[in-house]
Amino acid sequence: MKYKKKVLKNGLRIVTVPMHDNKTVTVLVLVEAGSKYEDKKENGISHFLEHMCFKGTTKRPNAGDISLELDRLGAQSNAFTSHEFTGYYAKVHAKNVYKVIDIISDMYLSPIFDEGEIKKEKGVIVEEMNMYEDLPMRKVGYLFMELLYKDNPVGRTILGDKDFIKKAEQKDFIEYRNKHYVASATTVIVAGNIDEKRVIKDIEDKFEKISHSKKEGKEKVKEIQKKPELKIEYKKSDQSHLILGVRAFDFSKKDNLITSVLCGVLGAGMSSRLFKKLREEMGVCYYVKAENDSYSDHGYLGVSAGVDNKRIKEVVEVVLGEFKKLKDELVSEKELKKVKEAMISSLILGLESSDSYSEYYGIQEVLNRPINTPQEKIKKIKAITAKDIKRVANKIFVNESLNLAVIGPIKDKKPLQKILKF
Repeated sequence: MKYKKKVLKNGLRIVTVPMHDNKTVTVLVLVEAGSKYEDKKENGISHFLEHMCFKGTTKRPNAGDISLELDRLGAQSNAFTSHEFTGYYAKVHAKNVYKVIDIISDMYLSPIFDEGEIKKEKGVIVEEMNMYEDLPMRKVGYLFMELLYKDNPVGRTILGDKDFIKKAEQKDFIEYRNKHYVASATTVIVAGNIDEKRVIKDIEDKFEKISHSKKEGKEKVKEIQKKPELKIEYKKSDQSHLILGVRAFDFSKKDNLITSVLCGVLGAGMSSRLFKKLREEMGVCYYVKAENDSYSDHGYLGVSAGVDNKRIKEVVEVVLGEFKKLKDELVSEKELKKVKEAMISSLILGLESSDSYSEYYGIQEVLNRPINTPQEKIKKIKAITAKDIKRVANKIFVNESLNLAVIGPIKDKKPLQKILKF
């Protein structure tokens, strides 16, 4: 799929992805503003601000105006906040593309941050926090990030600190937005059945008044671990949820894609090594997966599972054994071919719609990395060898990168501490 990128004089980037056989269009605006850009005292402002952009603009002043207008178009719309960026999007019939560009640009450029709406939304966000407190399968991910990155911004949750959320004021949103919602940090992606020239011109017009201020940066991630580390949160529950993982590579590194293939060998799909071992042979869990999570300046590989409380030590030993096996032995050509073909198929299946294409191209661009087309990425996956897997395994599976986070009814951490090593 061909794409076009244009950088305006003010620094705003436009990426268009024409899909002429498609009947839909997705408009996505991404900004380099997430929890990694927050001070500790304002943790959660990125996510809270994202919510408030739906609560009224100078052109659409009432909280329900934006949702009503999008619903009338039959749009699929939402927003999301990550550690590194925030996104606002809507997917509609192609005939409504210019209406959606108007709505999304208005949300992005002209939120009013009404004090009454801020007060109401505080309750919504606190309840969102409470929801995840009750989901240890999700919360263990936050615990793992805290373990890896301590007091670095990326070690804090995206949802933020309850005390700050409860006391946040209009000025907090305005000050944060002025620092980060600027032209040079903004990318507009439009994918689908479009007239590229007309779409680009419309975006130029709609974003003409975007701030040209200098973008504030983020604190660099510090990797200071020297030995295996363990973090346990006691919770009375019927099973323990864990993430066992290691530090890996940032988004731009060549070895990052190799790590993704390595994860496929470990725990992607029902034929993966860990699924067969832990679920099919041992019967100790319902879910187990291995994921490679990469960012602009750091990354990690994590194996997640919810396991029998009485057998958690046994599970950790098995996973460590599979890590070690990848260090010591070459993956067979048959297994490697299966994993690579599955990755390629998953990539292709995940790019069947305008919203998936907008996200695929947009995230690469907003992380300020060269964009790889799907065809270029597939070529790189096919080139990965068993020797590449073994080489990367020996880089990342080392004691000074090893971490284990657990939520469950565990009072004595010594048995786990004792086995946490290669």
